Amino acid sequence: MDFATRAIHAGQDADPATGATIVPIYATSTYTQAAVGEHKGFDYSRVANPTRNALETQLAALEEARHCVAFASGLGAENAITGLLNGGDHVVVSDDTYGGTYRLFTRVLERFGLASTFVDMTDLAAVRAAVRPNTKMFWIETPTNPMLRIVDIAAVAALKTAGQLVVVDNTFCTPYFQSPLALGADVVIHSATKYIGGHSDVIGGAAMTNDDAIAENLRFLLKTLGANLSPFDAFLISRGAKTLAVRMREHEHNALAVAHFLDERDDVAQVLYPGLASHPQHDLARKQMRGFSGIISVTLRGPESRALEVAKRTKLFSLAESLGGVESLINHPARMTHGSIPREERDRRGITDGLLRLSVGIESARDLVGDLRQALDATLALAGVSARREADGAGDPPNPDRIPATQNEGAPTS
Repeated sequence: MDFATRAIHAGQDADPATGATIVPIYATSTYTQAAVGEHKGFDYSRVANPTRNALETQLAALEEARHCVAFASGLGAENAITGLLNGGDHVVVSDDTYGGTYRLFTRVLERFGLASTFVDMTDLAAVRAAVRPNTKMFWIETPTNPMLRIVDIAAVAALKTAGQLVVVDNTFCTPYFQSPLALGADVVIHSATKYIGGHSDVIGGAAMTNDDAIAENLRFLLKTLGANLSPFDAFLISRGAKTLAVRMREHEHNALAVAHFLDERDDVAQVLYPGLASHPQHDLARKQMRGFSGIISVTLRGPESRALEVAKRTKLFSLAESLGGVESLINHPARMTHGSIPREERDRRGITDGLLRLSVGIESARDLVGDLRQALDATLALAGVSARREADGAGDPPNPDRIPATQNEGAPTS
């Protein structure tokens, strides 16, 4: 089955008890047993729940994985994955990564003897140099957050030796646009809060793998640590995931329109979007990904106050944390999602005070461009430029011929 079909049907069989077409929300903490140890596969909902099981089957099908374990949040999934390691082990981590991931590795796991080295994983020589005798894991974000660098998953996976694992955070791309397991990853992680849920109304996470032993360990950690996803949240994420294919096509279409608009303005210093030919790893993105998703990072000309003012002036782009919902969001990483990273480290990564991250939603592309135009124009005096490169009509959604068709339709069946 193709992706869109799997999204709707995998794990979504009619309820055997009633014939309900939609998987019910099994709002129960426990299950009645006929005798001690004699039950129908469920004994306690922290361990397993039918609604959560259905979601796990659905998400595993989307990542073309044998196993999925759902968690209460993306960070809950991250914590469980690092629980596969032991004190004294070492992890090589993407140096441009979500602030919560940085906080987990530096402020929590280090206290338990788990060492980490943050490197630019687009530089394979730097990755090789960071490897130690006790290195047990490579932790990849691609595209990275928020600088949207593209890490060559297959190339990093080729570096691992026996006993080492490659983990890929696929939140930004989603399985619609990228398949890390097929490129050599051992575990794929998602903040299901983002594109998979897709409606900014639920928190959740997931880890997928083809390795039976890893899956068994993750389920043990879920049971032991208690970071289980509630049945209601599992229902919401599953409902959102059913429209993932449709939504991701619109996110990409709109993001391309917005990126081209921003790229044509003199008051914008830099636009980071893998779908632009100007992106330094555009060719790798085209090779590794089936599309470019909906996240754009942009550095404005002018002082920090301009970026903050633009973020405050947008009307359709809500100033908010998170990403991946149907509505567009604007974020100031240095003060919001990446504020837990020390300033000197942020500056080294390029997360300056003039950087904004856009999560482009599925509203009208023309309206989104218009919203950004009014916010940028209103703060133009702060930019130190008096003219823009926009030609007549620039900022309208690009001609559809300029937007590459997604390669997902007709993709191989799982």
